[in-house]
Amino acid sequence: MTSRDIRQKYLKFFESQGHKIIPSASLVPENDPTTLFTGSGMQPLIPYLLGEKHPMGNRLVNSQKCLRSMDIEEVGDNRHTTFFEMLGNWSLGDYFKAEQLPWFFGFLTESVGLDPSKLYVTVFAGDESLDIPKDDESVEIWKRLFKESGIEAKDIHIGSEQDGYEKGMQGGRIFYYEAKKNWWSRSGVPETMPAGEPGGPDSEVFYDFGLTHDTKFGDKCHPNCDCGRFMEIGNSVFMEYIKNADGSFGKLPQRNVDFGGGLERITAASNGNPDVFKIDTLEAIVAGIQSALGRNGSKANYLDEKYKKSFRVVADHLRAATFVMADGMMPSNNERGYVVRRLLRRAIFHIDKLGKGDGVLEEGINSVIDSYKNSYPDLDKNRKKILSEAGAEEERFRHTLVTGMREFEKVAVGGRVSGAQASTLFTTHGFPFEMTTELARERGIEVDEEGFHKEMEKHQEISKAGIQEKFKGGLADTKEETIRLHTAHHLLLASLQRVLGPHVKQRGSNITAERLRIDFSHPQKMTSEEIKRVEDLVNEKIQARLDMVRREMSKEEAEKIGAEMEFGAKYGDVVSVYFLEDKDGKPFSKEFCGGPHVKSTSELGHFKILKEEAVSQGVRRIKAILQ
Repeated sequence: MTSRDIRQKYLKFFESQGHKIIPSASLVPENDPTTLFTGSGMQPLIPYLLGEKHPMGNRLVNSQKCLRSMDIEEVGDNRHTTFFEMLGNWSLGDYFKAEQLPWFFGFLTESVGLDPSKLYVTVFAGDESLDIPKDDESVEIWKRLFKESGIEAKDIHIGSEQDGYEKGMQGGRIFYYEAKKNWWSRSGVPETMPAGEPGGPDSEVFYDFGLTHDTKFGDKCHPNCDCGRFMEIGNSVFMEYIKNADGSFGKLPQRNVDFGGGLERITAASNGNPDVFKIDTLEAIVAGIQSALGRNGSKANYLDEKYKKSFRVVADHLRAATFVMADGMMPSNNERGYVVRRLLRRAIFHIDKLGKGDGVLEEGINSVIDSYKNSYPDLDKNRKKILSEAGAEEERFRHTLVTGMREFEKVAVGGRVSGAQASTLFTTHGFPFEMTTELARERGIEVDEEGFHKEMEKHQEISKAGIQEKFKGGLADTKEETIRLHTAHHLLLASLQRVLGPHVKQRGSNITAERLRIDFSHPQKMTSEEIKRVEDLVNEKIQARLDMVRREMSKEEAEKIGAEMEFGAKYGDVVSVYFLEDKDGKPFSKEFCGGPHVKSTSELGHFKILKEEAVSQGVRRIKAILQ
C-alpha cells in the first residue's frame, strides 16, 4: 500500500466520522518566534485546544507536513527522518476515549489491513502523589477491541523505560508506563507543568515487526525498546486535566483528543518492513539518486550496507529542503535559512561519499517533487525556483569542499584537530565545523569542540559581529537558547559527578538551540533512579538561583582548585574558569570555559533528560533540553 493510499484512506475514514478536513499548515510558522518549523499537527491548533472556537467545527482531521531539525544528526538508521507527514485528528470538546481508540484501531486493522496480533499499546500508569489515576478506562477499551479480534490482551505494569529492560514483555499486550512515556503537556510531565497548563494521559500504538531483540539495547525487550522490533505508529492524547495554582490537578471543562500518527511509519507497517526508506515515496527518491550516480559510473547501491546511511541522509535531507523551499524559505545564514543550507550541504557531502556528484542533487530534488506533486502541487509550481536555489548552493559549497578537504587533510595528519585548526578551516576556508567533526569521527580523530567555540568567540569579537553573533559551523550559535543550554551543560556534568562518582569526565559535547548533548566516561548504563537523581539535582540547582561567575587565573591555580578540563584540550598559562556558586560563594561547578553563559541559573527553566545511551565502551551519552 502506498503512502498516498494511506493518507487518503485516513482522511476519508475520519471524514465519514463527521470530521472536517483542514489543509496542512506551512512548515514555516507565521508569527511564532518560539519555534523554527512546524513539528507536529497539533502545533497550529494550540489556540483551539486551549478553548478558542475553530471556524470549521469541533471535529478536525488532516495530514500535516512536519520538520524537526534537531533530528538531523539522527538520520541514517531505518526510522529517523527530519521531514515527515503526521496524520492527525482532533476532538475539541466533543468525543473522547470511547470513540477515539476504536476508530484508530478500526482504521489500522480494517482500512490499512494491519494484523491486530502485531499491535501493542501503552497507557499511563498514573501518579498517586498528584492524585492522577492510572488510565484503566483506556485499558478496558483496548481489551475489548483485542478480544473482538480473538486476542486475549494481558495488561502489564512497566513503569519507566529503564524498568522495561528489566521486566520485558511478560506475555503482555497492554503496558502501563510512567508520565515520561505516556503523559503529554507542552511543559512535559505533571511536575514541570505551570499553573493553568492543560495536559493529560496518552495511549500509544506500536507495531511489532518480529525482529530478534538485540541485548546491546537492554537485557529484555519491551514496546519502548530501541532495538527495532517495535515502532510507534500512533499516539492518542487525552487532554482532560489542568494544573491548579496549589500544584494539584483538576478536570478541564472541555476535554480534547489530540491524535498524531506518522504516515511513513504506518506505511512501513503496512508493508511489513521497518525501513521507512523502503516506502513508495522515499524509495523513489533513493532510486532517483542511485540512477543519477549510476550514470556517473558509481556502483553504490542502497542494498549495500556500507552505502545505506549516505543514501538515507541524501534522500531525507533533499526531501526536507525541497519542502521547506517550496514554503518560501531559501538557504541563508539566518536561523531557518541556515537549517535549509545545512540540509543541502549535508546531502551534498554524502552524495560525494556515494560517487561522482554531477547532476545528482538536481535528480534527487526532481524525484522528491515527482513523488509528491499530486498531493502537494506547490512543489511542482516552485520546481524551477527550488532547483535554481539548490544549484547555486551546491556551486558555493563545492568550491568550499575542494579547498576545505585539502586543508582538512593537512591538519588531520597529527591525529587530532585543535580548536584553532577547526576555526581556521571554517573562518578562512568556509569548511563547516560539522563536516570537520564527521570526517574526524570516521577516522577516529579527536576534535577540540570546546576550543573551536572559544576561537569562534574571539573571531566574533574581532569582527565586531555583536549585533547578531552566531557560530555558523552548524553546531551552535550564541542566541539565548544556546547560552542557556551551555550553562545547563555545566550543571549536568557536576550533577553526574555527584551522583555517579568522580570518575565521570566529559568526553565530548554538542549544543544547539534545541538541545544539549554530553558524552562522559562511565562504565555502565545508568539506572532509571540515577537518571532521575541527576535530573532532580540539576533542577534543584536551577531553583537555588546559583550565580555564574567568571574568573581568570593561572592554569596551575585552576588545576589546583579542581576545575574541570576538557578531555585532550590544551590551555595557555592564563585560563578562564566559570564558577556556579551560591550566595555565600560556595561552588557547585568549576570548569575551564570560554563562555558565554547566563548570569544566574534562575534563567534556565526546567531541565529534562531525553535519552541516555552508549557511545562506545566506557562512554555514555545524554541528550537533554530546557523547557
